[in-house]
Amino acid sequence: MLHALLPIVTETAVNAAAVAQETTSNSNLIPLAAIGAGLAVIGGGYGISKAAASGNEAIARQPEAASDIRGNSLILSALIEGATFFGVLVALLLALKQV
Repeated sequence: MLHALLPIVTETAVNAAAVAQETTSNSNLIPLAAIGAGLAVIGGGYGISKAAASGNEAIARQPEAASDIRGNSLILSALIEGATFFGVLVALLLALKQV
């Protein structure tokens, strides 16, 4: 019984391999791009939360320097957010890239 199925299975596997080589779609990049975009967002969220926590702690220790600390925290948060947007943009461009 198995000897009768072996030629059918091998022919199907060879045909599937040929079809896989012919299709040059970017379907393999889409899950990786989604993971990359997710990691960029997670990293940005972590960075902003650490900056906010450190800023609040510094303001609690030195209330007289609150305006300087707040300004530095806002600039740092904007830079982190820009890097996050850049990471998401790169991941989406990889996903939408035409091969």
